[in-house]
Amino acid sequence: MSDWKVAEAAQPKREHYSYDLDAVLASMVGIRSVIPEDAFTAETLGTERAGHGVLIGKGLVLTIGYLITEAERIWLTLSDGRVVEGHALAYDYESGFGLVQVLAKIDLPFVPIGQSARARVGDAVVLAGAGGRACSVASQVVAKQEFAGYWEYVLDEAIFTEPAHPNWGGTAMIGSKGELLGIGSLQLEQSRGKGHVNMIVPIDLLVPVLDDLMRLGRPDRPARPWLGVFATEVEDQVVVVGVAERGPAHRADLRTGDVILAVDDNEVSDLADFYRAMWALGNAGVEVPLTVFRDGDTFDVTINSTDRTKLLKVPRIH
Repeated sequence: MSDWKVAEAAQPKREHYSYDLDAVLASMVGIRSVIPEDAFTAETLGTERAGHGVLIGKGLVLTIGYLITEAERIWLTLSDGRVVEGHALAYDYESGFGLVQVLAKIDLPFVPIGQSARARVGDAVVLAGAGGRACSVASQVVAKQEFAGYWEYVLDEAIFTEPAHPNWGGTAMIGSKGELLGIGSLQLEQSRGKGHVNMIVPIDLLVPVLDDLMRLGRPDRPARPWLGVFATEVEDQVVVVGVAERGPAHRADLRTGDVILAVDDNEVSDLADFYRAMWALGNAGVEVPLTVFRDGDTFDVTINSTDRTKLLKVPRIH
């Protein structure tokens, strides 16, 4: 991550902002995680992951959770040039946020938490990355709308920004007052060749659970049911594109190409419908009845859901 830079034309210029841009960017950290080869997420997310995080309190770094899931070692590159170790403190699967505790004494600024609900389409923002202005993008909000991901994930109102940050994972979306409004999660291609946008997880989802995350490592609420299904939408149908090994869907013999028609006799036509119908059945462990179409046949199958955290390695402090 130390060798790349954002194109100069896309970099934020300090004179364009009323706050101290360089002071805010000094709160960014680089994150490098090492994950065991036998970890549940190693095959899909890799055993070495790199991205960004932002200091939101003394020694507390907010990032996107997939960077630190099952990490056995986390190294943080600070804006003062030091490389220190971190500990994976928490992961909220519903929002996607992850927290890292810095395992060293540091005296660096942190970014105040803002209110993402106040962000409006057209607002100028900065997508901040570790490495200062050369690794950040002057961007703007282009949409606020529902987002459903193939990994059993829904945001009621995600934020989308353009131009996109080329190294988006864990970037901080900074508002007009130098406040934190969200964390970068994805880069998505727009339709008809209109370029790329970043999907940002709104910071308002963090505030209600932050104390729980610091105290318990996860929100103090029952886990949602999880099947381990990777799915997409094709012509108003939910189509399975893969299943997680050792997951409930794999054990129930759900297959790539299966079309999920209904959950508990309720028809579903998109990912958000599918996930919400499943989550409405109860907490993790509940049985999830599905109606499935495969090779010309329609059949019912009941899958015993689980709490996905039971399959993950627990982080250890070194």
